[in-house]
Amino acid sequence: MTYEELVRNHSGEMIEKLVTEVIRQEAAEVRFEFEDNEQWSVITMHIYEEDKEISLRLHAGERYVLHFGYYDDDDEFHEITQPLTPEEKKIIPKGLQKVMAKVLTDEQGMRLPGNFLSK
Repeated sequence: MTYEELVRNHSGEMIEKLVTEVIRQEAAEVRFEFEDNEQWSVITMHIYEEDKEISLRLHAGERYVLHFGYYDDDDEFHEITQPLTPEEKKIIPKGLQKVMAKVLTDEQGMRLPGNFLSK
């Protein structure tokens, strides 16, 4: 299975993996980022042994996007994005949704206990 197929066909499982990892952490960071005229809040999980990352981004209009980043054999970074369906959005705990919305609105990141985001 290619990474593109993984993201397109198993994004719900990837979101569950990210959420599970985040709520287990002593402290989780939701960052505010922007590029050109686009702004978003983001929470990221790194898989260091495989040199990959999974991120969940919240853009304006409650538009959630899953990002999967990886390095290829030539050490070039690639990123695959997948907008979330309404069903996939339901996987995200309400606490995490609220924090991501606040970070986006306030344009300022937050660092919180991981278990706080699971509520």
